[in-house]
Amino acid sequence: MNAPRRIAPAVVVEGKYDKIRLQSVIDAVIIVTNGFQIYHNSKQLALIRHYAQTTGIIILTDADAAGFQIRGYLKGALPPDAKVCHVYIPGIHGKERRKPVYSAERLLGVEGMDNATLLAALERAGVFEEQLPDRPNDITPALLYEFGLTGTPDCTVRRRALLDAMQLPPHLSVSGLCEVLCTLTCADELEDYLAQMLPDLYGEGAAES
Repeated sequence: MNAPRRIAPAVVVEGKYDKIRLQSVIDAVIIVTNGFQIYHNSKQLALIRHYAQTTGIIILTDADAAGFQIRGYLKGALPPDAKVCHVYIPGIHGKERRKPVYSAERLLGVEGMDNATLLAALERAGVFEEQLPDRPNDITPALLYEFGLTGTPDCTVRRRALLDAMQLPPHLSVSGLCEVLCTLTCADELEDYLAQMLPDLYGEGAAES
């Protein structure tokens, strides 16, 4: 088995089993929110803020609605100068081995991801790079509208297809999708990127088919 890969930023996860799972993949400071308890734990939030302003933090929550709620809370609770990287696991249906029943949304959490999936999510966000690519932050909801990903009759179907192709969770918002796309491409190259991810919708000849 490969040794865990070292990263400098601290990683924020929801539960202790997420932390245990992640420790087999990365060597890093891992902070647990204990689910919604972070709302009432000022000391833990202060620790997260400290890392966000020093080493930076990676927020890695589950792909369900609760995970996105915690992610949104942390995003709003951090100062403007915080160094935050959002990492998303795909929405994979299943049940963790230790749990007797499925979760409400029947989605695997961080603890249920295999090594390859976790590494792919981290690599996609660029957390292993010493310096992230200097990309303009120019992919906006307005630009997604031009490509039929918002505000059109079939935008939900198109957006879901893109999220599936990018191995991102189905709950990801339009603004969240913009944030992820900005780490992978830029406005001038978005059409080529979409054609690569969804050739049936954006590749050559897609408009005529």
